[in-house]
Amino acid sequence: MFKTDLHTHSEHSYDGGITLKQYQRTLEDGVLDYIAITDHNRIDFAQKAREALGDRIIVGEEIMTTEGEIIGLFLTNEVRPHQTPADTISAIKQQNGIVYVPHPFETVRKGLHPETIEKHTAEIDLIEVCNGRAFLQNRGEQALVWSRINNVPGAASSDAHGHKGLGKTYSDLAERPGKNNVVELIKTGQLITNRPSMRALLYPKLNRAKKKIKKGDRG
Repeated sequence: MFKTDLHTHSEHSYDGGITLKQYQRTLEDGVLDYIAITDHNRIDFAQKAREALGDRIIVGEEIMTTEGEIIGLFLTNEVRPHQTPADTISAIKQQNGIVYVPHPFETVRKGLHPETIEKHTAEIDLIEVCNGRAFLQNRGEQALVWSRINNVPGAASSDAHGHKGLGKTYSDLAERPGKNNVVELIKTGQLITNRPSMRALLYPKLNRAKKKIKKGDRG
């Protein structure tokens, strides 16, 4: 089995903090086997990490659309943010990427609303039914029901913004995941959903504060 996390944020996300060394250690220690780096509206760190650590790093991007966030996986080019969901999905598909909907139905974390998801059901490859940081607003049960009704595979991902959030919530897959088989593998994968520490849940706020302070010191 291959422990696969399709939603994480490096130090290059405005609220992320996972370093290249921490990703490397996570893979070397067997905490995870495959990790998607899905920084907000950029893929530069993910591309560099893949060059350094190999294909166990999946290049992704959490893209802000006009109606909420969509993740593109196995990307070769950055997708421009603030487009419509339709245009964002088209940009992902044009490079043969995978369309993955993170934290659906949530309003606190800019998830796609039900109407938007229904409009694009045929184009969605994967949907997040277990998000490791879903705490104040957890729509996992609703997402799981939607996944089953619409026959769209549901994945578990950490949405980790710091290294201590890695290895708690992930999808355990029977084979090594790649662009051509990950959707099928998720269908039969085991979803692992262990609650991370409170510190791991607070990483985005802590990271934003640290970066604001650092920016102030430089100013």
